[in-house]
Amino acid sequence: MNKSFYTFLVTLALASQSFAQFSQQNRDSVNRLSNEDHQLMMKKLEIEELRPGPSGNPEDPNAANSDESKASPYTSLPDPLAFDDGSKVKFAEDWEKRKAEIKEHFDREIYGRVPENVPDVHWEVTSTTDTVIGGYAVIQKNLAGRVDNSAYPEIDVEIELSLTTPATTGEPVPVIMELGWNWPSHIPRPATEGTPWQEQLLKKGWGYAVLIPTSLQADNGAGLREGIIGLVNKGQPRKLDDWGALRAWAWGASRALDYFETDPTVDAERVGIEGLSRYGKAAIVTFAYDPRFAIGFIGSSGAGGTKILRREYGEQVENLASSAEYHWFAPNFIKYAGPLTPNDLPVDAHHLIAMAAPRPVFISSGDPEVEGKWIDAKGMFLTAVHASPVYELFGKYGMGSSNYPQEHRALLDGEIAFREHRGGHTVVPNWPYFIEFADKYFSTEED
Repeated sequence: MNKSFYTFLVTLALASQSFAQFSQQNRDSVNRLSNEDHQLMMKKLEIEELRPGPSGNPEDPNAANSDESKASPYTSLPDPLAFDDGSKVKFAEDWEKRKAEIKEHFDREIYGRVPENVPDVHWEVTSTTDTVIGGYAVIQKNLAGRVDNSAYPEIDVEIELSLTTPATTGEPVPVIMELGWNWPSHIPRPATEGTPWQEQLLKKGWGYAVLIPTSLQADNGAGLREGIIGLVNKGQPRKLDDWGALRAWAWGASRALDYFETDPTVDAERVGIEGLSRYGKAAIVTFAYDPRFAIGFIGSSGAGGTKILRREYGEQVENLASSAEYHWFAPNFIKYAGPLTPNDLPVDAHHLIAMAAPRPVFISSGDPEVEGKWIDAKGMFLTAVHASPVYELFGKYGMGSSNYPQEHRALLDGEIAFREHRGGHTVVPNWPYFIEFADKYFSTEED
């Protein structure tokens, strides 16, 4: 073997080992700081112990329930059309008052409050490129949303956003914004089959955008004293009803929509929000809280997103309240893993979808035998069923069926759409169905 090549291989191996050691040290540090902050929140709540969450590994002795006959120990769900005092919402004009009650419950107990003193965001186009994607001429813009940190210069926050629109229309176009991952260069992106979703949108004459949520708030408890949450709190711990990462990411999505309202290539009244998994949770939170988003595409969001929290199937509140996931929520949410239970929650996931009424939303899931049962596809479907009466209050067609669809059939007739595709933890197979669904709302006579 050539000596210089051998030296290169040894150097590469040592570098890889050093990177692995650094990565492990970084993970250990993040876990330690997350645990410390989690313990501090438990102390504030005067909680000494939490119930452990089930395992996502079906082979473990404490595996999450996947038996449908054991899935629903709750006797009833709180009615989104009943005021807190028990009186009923009878007319659409009364909904805003009831919606305010629901929002207060989510703010205080689950997702947390966005502080009133969140600083402004200044958007800057950092680059503009004329290029071709899949045969379509496009304009690509990279943007930086710089948050005013004059009140606490120790923390910088810059939102990463990209926007791609057709170059040939000359008119503002609908845009679907994905909450996406910023893949490290050493990790390959997941492979996809068929036409990429971006090209499917361009074929319709629509544009797309990608927002990187972790650019504004880290996805761990260790980062809660940094990012936008840390900036507003000036590096101090959260209060018990302070916002978690899901509300912070949703806030960032709304700031991106602020920019779209100023961009002449975007029809800001036809902007949708899409996300998968934890970003599916953030997408439905965004859609529920910001009525400017015209449509939602919510992928496999599970518990903390569009799955009934009271339903004992797959991931549970105890998992969400652990030191691994508590940062998504307000600290107050931790108490529902001890001493309270999910049955004590004043609201559930169907209230979140109801907050978005009567705007259209598409709920996506993979096949439980492929994706796994942790996500609880049926629990997400039932959430949509229980939110439907609010859509009907507005004279709309909600889910349209209370029977779980078989053979991967798409339910697209109502304002709430649902489809379980044949794949795993992805929205890729459902993009054509979502575009068909969205076209009913986005098409105009001029298109």
